[in-house]
Amino acid sequence: MSRVVLVTGAAGEVGKGLCRQLAGAGWSVRALVLPRDPLRARLDGLGFDLREGDVRDPSSLAPAAAGVDTVLHLAAVILARDPTIFESVNHQGTANMVAAAADAGVRHFVSVSSASVVYPRLTPYGRSKLSAEERVKGEHRFAYTIVRPTLVYDETGGGQEFRIFCDHLRRFPVVPFIGDGTVRKRPVHAQDVADGLVRIVGNPVAFGKTYNLSGGEAITLDELARLVMRLRGESRPILHLPVPLCRALAKILSFSMKDPPLTNYSIAGFINHADLDPAAAIAEVGYHPRGVREGLAACYTKGTS
Repeated sequence: MSRVVLVTGAAGEVGKGLCRQLAGAGWSVRALVLPRDPLRARLDGLGFDLREGDVRDPSSLAPAAAGVDTVLHLAAVILARDPTIFESVNHQGTANMVAAAADAGVRHFVSVSSASVVYPRLTPYGRSKLSAEERVKGEHRFAYTIVRPTLVYDETGGGQEFRIFCDHLRRFPVVPFIGDGTVRKRPVHAQDVADGLVRIVGNPVAFGKTYNLSGGEAITLDELARLVMRLRGESRPILHLPVPLCRALAKILSFSMKDPPLTNYSIAGFINHADLDPAAAIAEVGYHPRGVREGLAACYTKGTS
């Protein structure tokens, strides 16, 4: 059996650490990065087989998939002004990678999805990730595993959504919050997500499964905001705004601004639970996520801003 694993989106927040952990576990890592991606410098000099490619371009994927045992598909767009980008990258890009992997005889395809696929009212992003899941499950030439991380953080700030949330807490003397702040989240450290993925790669126990790679404890959005501010030595009051008012304002701003500060996507993050239970991943593959209070405290001790 080949011990070559292809990681798409390898230069991202999870991908950069994942490649290192895979190499430490004995895998030969092939890392797919976008042409001229400045973030590829994170991977330079580490001994990985760096390949340039774009999931929107099927011709760039076949060479990357050749000779690979397992694909870890992380490449995605989380935020975009143009919602068609979600379709072209997250859905069709996944379909392109699935086809390339199947044609290359890949044995196991691990697709990183999102907690947003379980929202009652799907955003364009959530719809693109859900349709991507269906593409992966619909291909029968390889075994698949779907993973759904939640809000990702780490010592350097974390994923886009977490960084935006933290920036929002600093932007105003009184922090505007959409809704009552009682929705539950399970923030997860990027290293824990990477560790979970390493445990899943090539593991027959995980074939045909969907796992939640979420954090070790739930926390309300209000509690998370106050935790972040406390760890940063800050204190600001939180003003809770009615959801219908925010939706009306978002609609008005969409007509008058190219890049409005309030959108239906940002509203969705404030009003939907992302408290996905990691119990199956813990029991079946040995996933061990830390709690957010412990994890964030360690991050800020190491200098996260």
